[in-house]
Amino acid sequence: MSKKKNPEVEELETAEEAVTEEHTAEVVVDTPSDEAAALTALQEELDGCRAELEQQKDLYLRTRAETDNFRRRMQREKEELSKFANESILREILPVIDNLERAVSHARENDADSSSLLDGVEMTLSQFQKVLEKFNVTPVEAHGKPFDPACHEAMGQMESAECAPNTVVQVLQSGYMLNDRLLRPALVMVSKAVADSGASTAAQEN
Repeated sequence: MSKKKNPEVEELETAEEAVTEEHTAEVVVDTPSDEAAALTALQEELDGCRAELEQQKDLYLRTRAETDNFRRRMQREKEELSKFANESILREILPVIDNLERAVSHARENDADSSSLLDGVEMTLSQFQKVLEKFNVTPVEAHGKPFDPACHEAMGQMESAECAPNTVVQVLQSGYMLNDRLLRPALVMVSKAVADSGASTAAQEN
C-alpha cells in the first residue's frame, strides 16, 4: 500500500523541478550567445592589434627613410667640405699669380734684356699654376668665348669688327674654377658692333 506524500513536500519538489528546468533552458539558450560575444571581442582585439602593427610598421619605414636621407645628406656635406676646404687660401694665392702674370707680360712687351729674370718669373708662375692644378683649380676660359655672366664679369665694351657682338675680346684678370665651382670670375672686355661712320655723320648733320 503506497504512502501518500505530504502536499507541501509535493509542492516543494515541483518548484525545484521547475527551477532546474528553467536554469537548464537558460544555459542552453545563453551558451551560443556567450561564444559569439567572445569571438566578437577576440576579433576586435585582433583587428586592433593589426591596426597598431600597421602604424608601427609605417612609423618604422618613415624613420628608416629619414635616417637614410640624413646619412646621405651628411655624406654629401662631408664631400663638399673636403672639396672646398682650401677655398680661402687659394683665393689668397690668386693675386700673387696675377702679379706674376703682369710681370711676365710687361717684360715681354718691353723686350727687356733681363731675360734671366723673366725666365725666373715664368718658372715661378709655372710652379704656382701646378699647385693650383693639384688642388683642382682650373682657369676660366674667356678670350674669344661668348660672354657668360656665370663666370665672366664685364668691365666694359670694345668695338670689334673681327668678333661677333657680346664676345670676350680682352681678359683683364683671369678667372678660376675650383672643382667646377666658380672661385673667381674673369674680368673681361666685351665686343660690340662697330658703329657705322656714315650713318653717324648723317645723324650728326641732321
